[in-house]
Amino acid sequence: MQSCRLGQGLRAFSGRSQVSSVCLTPCRADPRGKLVNPSQVKRRALQVVNMFTGIVQGTAKVVSVDRKENFSQLVIQFPEGKTDGIQIGASVAINGTCLTVTEIKPTQLSFDIMVETLRATNLGELDNGSIVNFERSARVGDEIGGHNVSGHVHTKATIVEIQETANNRRITFELPDERWMKYVLPKGYIAVDGTSLTIGEVWDRRFCVYLIPETLRVTVFGIKGVGDSVNIEIETQTQAIVDTTERVVAAYLARNAAQASA
Repeated sequence: MQSCRLGQGLRAFSGRSQVSSVCLTPCRADPRGKLVNPSQVKRRALQVVNMFTGIVQGTAKVVSVDRKENFSQLVIQFPEGKTDGIQIGASVAINGTCLTVTEIKPTQLSFDIMVETLRATNLGELDNGSIVNFERSARVGDEIGGHNVSGHVHTKATIVEIQETANNRRITFELPDERWMKYVLPKGYIAVDGTSLTIGEVWDRRFCVYLIPETLRVTVFGIKGVGDSVNIEIETQTQAIVDTTERVVAAYLARNAAQASA
């Protein structure tokens, strides 16, 4: 039997979904010894998952927080019309964290939050009256105005400085761990509380962004201040490129070191 690698998977984003197509089996020789054409190999059915764009649709108000042991239930009041057509089980990003709708009232949605989400995000800090960003999962045909956001928060950051100018606001964030900074690059994308933003300057464990009045009007950044925490999701393509480059370089150096010592 002969075999070869076929494809590394195709990832594309079309509106509501992140589409992933991955080969099911490698190329194999048939009983007569003839290698099967790659186009004839069966492929796994497309797997569709929810995605977000980082274009926050507005802010909503927490009206109830029911805290239990390693568990919390949130009820959030949304602006009129923003919950139209939503169903139980739908995904909504709250401060950039993908949550599942568990109960629906006319303009209120309920969400269950597990212990890891409470630990890793700022949702555990919410109280009655807290204001949050929200974005419903994207639909087929929606404009992708930001970048692909999964709703899986990597870490939190703290606002350490706010500078006001006539037409924009410069906000500086500090990350708790140096290891995330290799993914934070000037002019790159980053999701902060679910908002797709372009990174300005980067130094030490800090980075800044520049926000226009419309972003301040639509998101929580119009009311957040120094000392407040935000959720951070690293842009996935940046993370993949950095990690792959590190892995390839490390393997190359290790191989050269082994050859030199042989």
